[in-house]
Amino acid sequence: MTSATLAKGAATKAPTTRSERPRKGRIGLLYVTPFLVSFALFLLWPIVYGVWMSFTDRDLAAGADPEFVGLANYAEALTDPMVWTTFGNTVLFTVLTTIPLVVLSLVAALLVNMGLPGQWVWRMAFFLPYLLASTVVSLFWEWLYNPELGLINTVLGMFGIEGKSWLQDPATAMGAIALTTTWWTLGFNFLLYLAALQNIPATVYEAASIDGAGKWRQLFSITLPLLRNTTVLILILQLLASLKVFDQIYQMTAGGPDDSTRSILMYVFDTGFTNYRLGYASAISYVFFAIILILSLLQFKFARRSDQR
Repeated sequence: MTSATLAKGAATKAPTTRSERPRKGRIGLLYVTPFLVSFALFLLWPIVYGVWMSFTDRDLAAGADPEFVGLANYAEALTDPMVWTTFGNTVLFTVLTTIPLVVLSLVAALLVNMGLPGQWVWRMAFFLPYLLASTVVSLFWEWLYNPELGLINTVLGMFGIEGKSWLQDPATAMGAIALTTTWWTLGFNFLLYLAALQNIPATVYEAASIDGAGKWRQLFSITLPLLRNTTVLILILQLLASLKVFDQIYQMTAGGPDDSTRSILMYVFDTGFTNYRLGYASAISYVFFAIILILSLLQFKFARRSDQR
């Protein structure tokens, strides 16, 4: 077959291909329509409606139509002491959980990746708590923290140490919830680190061993630098998850004692569904969203600078 014949065949097929493009486009649009409808109904519309509601005095207890109040809700949110108190509690919880969840999950992944005997036991022990529901975890740890019958105070009493009311004392309540959260959610970060470690070629470590690098040298010169992108991902995901804390605090302390564990999302919930001020609750939500967005952008900027170095 000559080149002229091939060119002629291609020329005759080109118009057919162009004519099929609109039909293929319509078929593709048909496939994505369920997602687009779900996205519009359950994500896009609630966001737009929430923004509109934050500019009104919408009240669940009031029968009248909501009135437009402009930026009044936002001005109140920025000057509301409880907003900043609950935001401070949320930041404290984030600090208490993010650092341990990054460090401990890395240590656990390194130990498992070393090839310890009974690999499946270790993996199950680290990951299984993550599969439990928040209600189960909260009830389990509430019994452990029980000042009279709890296992923690019982063990401390064996060593002559006086137990505490862990969840009833403002000085220890947030730390106790942070410990519960660390035990509960460590498995997800552990799995990400373990997958990243197993993707590092063994030849890199073999070459380092030939050059005389020991295990600690390999850890700080090979393993940790190659895990940088995974660490940034885990750090971002963990910060976002910790800032959105609600379930375990609501179930274990309900924000007490004396609002010492009350998170900002709990305040939004109480404002909207207990005090029925949906407009004001929406404004608080979007102020919090703006803060999270700024923190996320700063993280991405910092991570990009680290990669450029």
